[in-house]
Amino acid sequence: MHHEIRRRALGSVLLTVAVLSGCAVRESTEVSLYGESAQSRDSTASDPAQPVPVLRAEVLAEVPHDPSAFTEGLQLTDGTLYEGTGLAGESQLRELDPATGGVRRAVPLPGQLFGEGVTVAGDRIWQLTWRDHVVLEWDRATLTLRQQLPLDGEGWGLCYDGTRLVRSDGTDRLRFHDPVTFAETGSVPVTFDGEPVTQLNELECVDGQVWANVWPSDVLVRIDPANGRVTALVDAAGLLDPQQRANADAVLNGITALGGGEYLLTGKLWPTSFRVRFVPE
Repeated sequence: MHHEIRRRALGSVLLTVAVLSGCAVRESTEVSLYGESAQSRDSTASDPAQPVPVLRAEVLAEVPHDPSAFTEGLQLTDGTLYEGTGLAGESQLRELDPATGGVRRAVPLPGQLFGEGVTVAGDRIWQLTWRDHVVLEWDRATLTLRQQLPLDGEGWGLCYDGTRLVRSDGTDRLRFHDPVTFAETGSVPVTFDGEPVTQLNELECVDGQVWANVWPSDVLVRIDPANGRVTALVDAAGLLDPQQRANADAVLNGITALGGGEYLLTGKLWPTSFRVRFVPE
């Protein structure tokens, strides 16, 4: 009974966000990330007859995070943590030490571009912009800008599943892109209990599924990209203590897989990142 109550409560948050998104202007942005690129998928994960599991974020450890970073994307690749930050004229692509959260390298985005989600695909890093209608391709080794390409619509979150890029744009759709040319190759609408889920933000591709922050809530969803169904809900509320929340933007935005079923979560202007495991309620 408790599980069903929590499931309905989190589901109501998703549907409330979907309704409000139709009449509210988004004032801040988010971004993406990257994780393990395994192609396996649980064949029962998207079975509509199966109840959607409700999980919580169990904190295993805390890692310092730059409280001035307006985090829009997060991804761990080959032992290096990449972070994209936002705000017009202040956006950066950063390379971080995953153990300490310290900044190893950082480069600014051109002009007044508002950076969003980032992901690594081979020797390149793709970084979205929010409403600037461009996507940036960076050289991963040198963090130099290779090119800017046109982007249709808004950019929110981004991840790479080993074959294709997956993008969110604030709507109820996941959009798929070629990892070399960034050409759009298709899309799928995202639903929970048959209803659209909008405000999909930062993304992480793991084991054939896509994790997404749902802006501006503390809810994460796991999505089967084959059909768009939500296959799990995560209540990640309460990571920051009251004092930390008072001094931060308080928006959860940043998720990357660490391996072994562990993830790193952070948010805009958060002083801390959290190493977590998603466990049943």
